Amino acid sequence: MSAAAITVALVDDQALFRAGIRMLVSSQPDLEFVGEAGNGVEGGQLVERVAPDVVLMDIRMPVMDGIAATESIIASATRRGVDAPRIIVLTTFDLDESAARAIRGGASGFVLKDAEPEFLLAAIRTVHAGNAVIAPGATRELFEHFSRTPAAATPAVPAEYGALTAREREIFSLAARGLSNAEIAGAEYLSEATVKTHISRILSKLSLRDRVQLVVYAFGHGLTG
Repeated sequence: MSAAAITVALVDDQALFRAGIRMLVSSQPDLEFVGEAGNGVEGGQLVERVAPDVVLMDIRMPVMDGIAATESIIASATRRGVDAPRIIVLTTFDLDESAARAIRGGASGFVLKDAEPEFLLAAIRTVHAGNAVIAPGATRELFEHFSRTPAAATPAVPAEYGALTAREREIFSLAARGLSNAEIAGAEYLSEATVKTHISRILSKLSLRDRVQLVVYAFGHGLTG
């Protein structure tokens, strides 16, 4: 096993599913399966013990569900002053309220439990590289979900958003609507590489981890217009 292998942990209450994921991850030379748990409480303990790079997190589990576990793991990492693992939520449906809540709680995206094995493996590598992963075709569903969520009041524009350049605000707006880098490049007459650079700068300035959090940020601060 390479010293640079991506370490992966799994939290799911179905033993048969865990066995399948364990075998899949362990079959990859660049991935290392470092542990599993059957509920959110055990999952939090596992993460503190083995500090995985990526956690695959089921939503519906006994004792503590995946939403609460995701929030707890990220809060614990913040308290301890360590980097939180990237968390991929495993869900049965393309986008339901639970998946959206997990994303609000800090998950880096979600993957369907019946996704092709290659897609799940690619998702692990993608979130480890610092990008978000959404089940195919669901990015705009995520946008539509948050657009249907009523805001209690129009929030003030945060100071860090004001630090974005005019071009960065344009790209922020397009990304918040679920457009891909290629689509943004076409709309703004830019290269995809330039768009990627702008997105990276935007995430850095706003202290966001990925594009999923960008969508949540945009709706949370009323910046989708």
